[in-house]
Amino acid sequence: MRSIIKTALTGALICLVSFTINAQSSKYKCMLQMSNYMGEGAYVVVSLINAKGEYEKTLYVMGDDKKWYSSLKEWNKFHSKKTEDISAKTGASVTGGDRSITTIEIDNSKINKGYKLRFESAVEDQKYYVNDLEIPLTTEGLAAKTEGKGYIRYVRLNKI
Repeated sequence: MRSIIKTALTGALICLVSFTINAQSSKYKCMLQMSNYMGEGAYVVVSLINAKGEYEKTLYVMGDDKKWYSSLKEWNKFHSKKTEDISAKTGASVTGGDRSITTIEIDNSKINKGYKLRFESAVEDQKYYVNDLEIPLTTEGLAAKTEGKGYIRYVRLNKI
């Protein structure tokens, strides 16, 4: 009888621990609408920026040809210093008027702690926007539609 109770308690503890581990981050559907600009496809990088305004992590890159990463100047400085594999976080670049829907994962401990998401954009032979759009990682910021300043018209996040 005691072994059955021990087994049941152990199973319950394992379930609780795995639930806690999975609950440490949340996935968000990220819908990005581009403005109607003329030109090549834009490279857009989504970064986690800490409370000091420094890059902490690359969450997604729209554009998979590494030779153009240098056009995202500020992010590229961070990316070239930090050896992180971003191959699983890349997708196609987006052109004027297009819409992109991706999924990004955000650590729950970063919400309401001064962090933000930065959307940086660049188009070949055109202006570079280090801060095309920033979303404060607050409960309100994650629920709002945020307007861009350059190639990005707006971004909306929805928790999955």
